[in-house]
Amino acid sequence: MNAVLAAPNASFLRATSAVPAVRPQRLVLLGTGTVGRAFVARYQRLVQQELELPRFAWLANSRGLRECADSAEAALRSADLLPRDCIAATTDTALANLRCGDIVVDASASDAVASQHATWLARGLHVITANKLGNGASLERAQEIAAARVESGAFYGDSATVGAGLPLLRSLRALAAGGDRIHGIAGVLSGSLAWLFHQYDGLRPFSGFVRAAREAGYTEPDPRIDLSGEDVRRKLLILARAAGVPLEADAVAVESLVPSELATAGYGDLDAALPLLDAPLKRRFQLAYRKAAKLRFVGRFEISANNACHASVGPQALPSDHPLCGGRGTDNRVAITSCRYREQPLLIQGPGAGAEVTAAALLDDVLRIANL
Repeated sequence: MNAVLAAPNASFLRATSAVPAVRPQRLVLLGTGTVGRAFVARYQRLVQQELELPRFAWLANSRGLRECADSAEAALRSADLLPRDCIAATTDTALANLRCGDIVVDASASDAVASQHATWLARGLHVITANKLGNGASLERAQEIAAARVESGAFYGDSATVGAGLPLLRSLRALAAGGDRIHGIAGVLSGSLAWLFHQYDGLRPFSGFVRAAREAGYTEPDPRIDLSGEDVRRKLLILARAAGVPLEADAVAVESLVPSELATAGYGDLDAALPLLDAPLKRRFQLAYRKAAKLRFVGRFEISANNACHASVGPQALPSDHPLCGGRGTDNRVAITSCRYREQPLLIQGPGAGAEVTAAALLDDVLRIANL
């Protein structure tokens, strides 16, 4: 799908480098899944190393909120004991009482939470997020976040949303701020899909590798989010917008790996339905193998000479010496083409999945604020 784009919006680019003006006071964590737990554990380790960090005041999940009076780890254990039908009204109360300069860390995957990012920024709260539904959802929401950052001077730390802290967003924003024009980005943007296609040999069932990736924490709890290409689409939108390209969400053509029967299966039936992946993936693998090619799941956008943008997400059979075929494990590998890097793209590579590296990226952004 093609979308004709105007030149990168200047205010959109300025918003990516907004600098907070107020020193933070307290920290609240939203989301206590695998990333949230890793965040708490890493926070405790950094405190033991005597690094100066904001006070961990509260943590919250969909069950409710816990004050971190003794320690964040104790609050986490207490939160685990809350009943699943607990109404989390106290969470809203706590957020309403936060002061300008406090930090909200969004380790959830909640659209409802992401919809509040701009509101919190407008109040002068710093927002650190691994949730891709902020800048990776509608263009309107991303622009609201950018505008709120400019207006309040609050910091929006989103390095954990793409590449689990790799210097992707930082590099793109630096290039754009320096006057470079991004012509295109192509990358293996999903650590889980990178791992799956590195491991898959066409002999053993693909569904078995999916189960292993989920158990290792590489995929979302529902791996169909990864396999559908939705996760990669969100990341591609975040990268494009960081480059100053106001890409609309529906302008990205997505080819899913998920058969329709698997897509409609209930979550409780998911594991039993995963073998529906096996035959289609085996056929794809065999076709690539006959061409001496390798399967990779790629997100890309390219801007043509007439300023039209083509964006797509899906599996591709690439020559074995292609730049995106390098790496190993959960590595993300991204090629950036620009005026500066026209003949040979800028390549950025590194681990792109896992709770530990994602939590580290969140804490890195917290430390950036704490050290201002």
